[in-house]
Amino acid sequence: MSSTMSYLKQQLKKNFQTYAIILAMVVIWILFSFLTEGRYIGPQNISNLFRQMVITSFLAVGMVLIMVTGNIDLSVGKLAGFVSVIVARFQADIWFNYIPNHELLTTAFSVLIGIGVGTVFEIIQGYLTAYLNIPAFIVTLGGSWVLSGGILIITEGKTIPANQPLFSVIAQGYLSPTVGWVVSALIILFSIFSMLKSRRNKIKYGFKPLPMVLEVIRLVALSVLIAIYVAIVNRYNGVQIPVMLLAVTAVVMSYVSTNTPVGRYAYAIGGNREAARLSGVNINKNVFKIFVLMGLMCGISGVVLASYVGYGTIAAGQGYELDAIASTVLGGTSTLGGVGTIFGAIIGSLIMASLTSGLQMMNVPAAWQYVLKGIVLVVAVYADVYLKKNR
Repeated sequence: MSSTMSYLKQQLKKNFQTYAIILAMVVIWILFSFLTEGRYIGPQNISNLFRQMVITSFLAVGMVLIMVTGNIDLSVGKLAGFVSVIVARFQADIWFNYIPNHELLTTAFSVLIGIGVGTVFEIIQGYLTAYLNIPAFIVTLGGSWVLSGGILIITEGKTIPANQPLFSVIAQGYLSPTVGWVVSALIILFSIFSMLKSRRNKIKYGFKPLPMVLEVIRLVALSVLIAIYVAIVNRYNGVQIPVMLLAVTAVVMSYVSTNTPVGRYAYAIGGNREAARLSGVNINKNVFKIFVLMGLMCGISGVVLASYVGYGTIAAGQGYELDAIASTVLGGTSTLGGVGTIFGAIIGSLIMASLTSGLQMMNVPAAWQYVLKGIVLVVAVYADVYLKKNR
């Protein structure tokens, strides 16, 4: 028992930043609930809050591994926006529209094109970064400008409709209460499977896993939170389809980051690049793969954005890269590389969305919302640098 408590204290100190942001989120929710007389935690607002965080969260999930390797991607917001206008253009123009009952074909083709465009663009950026050794900051900054021009070319300065009923379901639809419970149960079961496999891998390679009691506590806490969320949103319209897609994506990406060579090598590269190279890790190949994964996340985010807004616009994706980076850093991902979790990025996205939603409900001017977000980001980065220096 004493050894477990000692290990628990060690883990608490090691993951202090992660637990601190969870506490901060709880404080934010309590504060805004008090200031809005309980409206903030009503079923409708909770449903809207989680839907609003989805687009940024997809980007933040991909950004975790990018930053873990010591890189950064400044183009993700514009890439999601570019994908959204490409999808809108295909929704409006492709020849499937002239086929009877064309909606399924149009929607499927638009989704595949959107994900493909996001992936291909990041393949190019990943090649330039990994194999030509151009700093990711410069590559993705240039990519952001290219994408801004691409958005203007595709839209021709006009708004393109992307509001076909079936396509709109992707970001605006809801699951029935029964299906919502089934999906949440499957996510919990996959989390248990992932935990057990992670423990086996650690033991196999000589690493000390967390005490089983702590693993069980974490899984029980996660299960309770999922159950509470499903119970609340079922009082409104049910679990939102984009939130379900995000949950599945987050679970899969968490598995990739902890149970596959791509994820483990990413942490090794960010923790000590030279040591990883001397250990036989192909750094160029693995950094390239991480950028390809980021492209996949941008493609999904862009498709959801087009479905949520219902249009492709010249301002699509504006500022999303900043929200994604802020969410990732708030979630405990180090700007210096080597540290970060998918779960933390989701919490960071939820904090950013919670701040925005609360401030909007209180009618705080948009200008001050930007000021507050900037302050929060700087404080989070300072905390990350300070904590890592002391460790």
